[in-house]
Amino acid sequence: MQNKKLIVILGPTASGKSDLSVKLAKEFKGEIISADSRQVYKGMDIGTGKITKKEMAGVPHHLLSVVEPKRKFTVTNYQNLAGKKINEIFKRNNIPFLVGGTGFYIQSITEGIQIPQVKPDWRLRKKLNSFETEELFKMLKKKDPQRARCIDRFNRHRLIRAMEIVIKTKKPIPLIKKELPEFKMLMIGIKKSPAQLRKLIKERLMKRLKQGLIAEVKQLKKSGLSWKKLEDSGLEYKYVSQYLQNKIIRMEMIEKIQIGSEHYAKRQMTWFKRNKRINWVKNYREVKILTRNFIYK
Repeated sequence: MQNKKLIVILGPTASGKSDLSVKLAKEFKGEIISADSRQVYKGMDIGTGKITKKEMAGVPHHLLSVVEPKRKFTVTNYQNLAGKKINEIFKRNNIPFLVGGTGFYIQSITEGIQIPQVKPDWRLRKKLNSFETEELFKMLKKKDPQRARCIDRFNRHRLIRAMEIVIKTKKPIPLIKKELPEFKMLMIGIKKSPAQLRKLIKERLMKRLKQGLIAEVKQLKKSGLSWKKLEDSGLEYKYVSQYLQNKIIRMEMIEKIQIGSEHYAKRQMTWFKRNKRINWVKNYREVKILTRNFIYK
């Protein structure tokens, strides 16, 4: 039991988690489990920054493209699938690396939390669906500030589900802890200055546009996703969809994605900084020392 070890690599958007985790996994016989709430969806590749086969460099990756974008995928779904993958990796005598920026997904594994099971109330959902996304976020922030701090404020489905739980239980979402995970854990956070992050976000956005982000959104629309669903699928999809509908011009699209991504990175850091178990690092040398000491001690 004491030989089971999990390494978590986290950090704000565009901080370089994927590249770092591949280098570590290659060096320390690891497999990577994505902890990204949008990369679970098929066809959402460029806009979510999904790692390519070439970039994987032979390292096994899990929980990428596991569900159709029309389907709902909850944190409970993620917790169950990730838990199974972790155990499978242990059985292969490899090290699981949990990598991503979705704080709630990470917390579901590292703290064993369990979201209360509240049955869908379709009448309530219909009522909540009449509100704008920003209004839903403000409502959640008022009723459950803790959940609002870690939620993707542009994801209508998650906002509606969070509000549904709060309304039905008449209290903030209680983070009920299950039995703690039966493995040792090292949590590594990638630290970047605001100026560095701004530059990295800009470079990444320009790269995604060159890779065909706009064509990807067109293809998703063609496959049957509504503009509404696309606009609820994160910043890139929201503003590219608005651009394709001639609601905004190209420069405005780029500016909105950039500013929104910077704000998102800031919220991620606010969420992560509350966790005192995270070891914040600035370069690969620091990460390698931490990892080696954790694995071989």
